[in-house]
Amino acid sequence: MSDLGNKKVLAENLKYYMNLHDKSRNDLCSALDLSYTTVSDWVNGKKYPRIDKIEMMANFFGIQKSDLIESKGKNSNVTPINIPTDTITIKVYGSVPAGQPIEAVEDVIGYEEIPVAWTRFGKEFIALVVKGDSMYPKYFEGDTVIIEVAPDCNNGQDAVVYVNGYDATLKEVHKNDDGSITLKPFNREYPEKTYQCSKDGVTILGVVKELRRKM
Repeated sequence: MSDLGNKKVLAENLKYYMNLHDKSRNDLCSALDLSYTTVSDWVNGKKYPRIDKIEMMANFFGIQKSDLIESKGKNSNVTPINIPTDTITIKVYGSVPAGQPIEAVEDVIGYEEIPVAWTRFGKEFIALVVKGDSMYPKYFEGDTVIIEVAPDCNNGQDAVVYVNGYDATLKEVHKNDDGSITLKPFNREYPEKTYQCSKDGVTILGVVKELRRKM
């Protein structure tokens, strides 16, 4: 079998077992200490993993290495299933101006893939590039954060917030007993600021779902 054929066979088998066990690319990344790009290259049939990585994945799924690298023909005891695309593409924004609907924002600087399972129940996601160092070292300037679009967040969550009509800013959100909201930078060289939501025009764009950093 050609190198291209080997990649295709492994990609299809890998997607099969991911779907069978309800595992996403991020699950593999976390469990096996792999980068998202590496796993995506295997799933998309762009690259072929080393034998030690194949063994790691086989152990993860509780199968034999041959189950990942051998073609499943008509005589296979594996029941074929329709494997849905397990990711969708979302837009990466350089900035998100206040008062402008997401679909109308033109500052699109790239695209990221997210598990399609995240979008169940109508959930929406965008990606935003971090600017400045107010959240350093938790987030570096140039990092990409995946944002679940939502009008509210839990106390202590990292969220993208509008204040007084300014562009969206990433901060840790703390809700106070008097109804005010405090935005805390992770970098303690920057002061935290407290706002009255209605008076200061504080609205939440969404909460951080995942950080992606290019090395």
